[in-house]
Amino acid sequence: MALDEALLEWHSRGEIGPVLRFYEWEPATLSIGYFQRVEKEIDLEAVEKHGLGFVRRPTGGRGVLHEHELTYSVIVTEEYPGMPETVTEAYRVISGGLLEGFRNLGLHAEFSVPVSREQNENLKKPKSAVCFDAPSWYELVVEGKKVAGSAQTRQKGVILQHGAILLGLDEDKLVSLFKFESEESRKRMRESLPEKAVAIDRLTDRSISVEECVEAFAKGFETALDIVLQPMELTEEQLLFVKEIEQKKYANKDWTFRK
Repeated sequence: MALDEALLEWHSRGEIGPVLRFYEWEPATLSIGYFQRVEKEIDLEAVEKHGLGFVRRPTGGRGVLHEHELTYSVIVTEEYPGMPETVTEAYRVISGGLLEGFRNLGLHAEFSVPVSREQNENLKKPKSAVCFDAPSWYELVVEGKKVAGSAQTRQKGVILQHGAILLGLDEDKLVSLFKFESEESRKRMRESLPEKAVAIDRLTDRSISVEECVEAFAKGFETALDIVLQPMELTEEQLLFVKEIEQKKYANKDWTFRK
């Protein structure tokens, strides 16, 4: 999270260009959205029991278990050519890279576009703290089931959008990390989750590695955003700046448990 924020900062200063980043999590981690309330929504005993990391994102959205997945982040100025002003339409443009990436893997993904009044209301007032409980505008779905979840923030004239591409999904572990009004509501969530979310490993008979995903989605973003990607390595000075953000913010309990 600190590195994503640092990339946003450097891009806002004009020190680096737009960035596409892919990463994984070690240990597996539960990340929560900027506005989520830990005490009300998260079962911290379960997080500890499973040996998970725990962090609050700078972006909105709901809880995500970063385990069997590939995380991406896009850092780009609001003034980027062709970038819409509205958050929803910017999602559409940036998530076009995900759409092309799934197609590169031979998977037929589509944008989720809520069509009913009820679906629109569910977006405004999510029924649970679980990210993969329901897709938001222009998130990716296969056969109506969510396969990638994204969140976005805008700071200093820069858009940061990052999200999780599901390679696998442990529904039991995921549901165990959240608080519910009753065990009955927890059970309903567990039973309904397979109808709402699906991982890549359940969409194809062949094994798809993280490396193959990175290549497929990198090409997808090149196509969707009409860009040519070049490798970037951080300097020692940049790494120290990232560490400073980490210590002051994302590794600080005042930030993590702020709500």
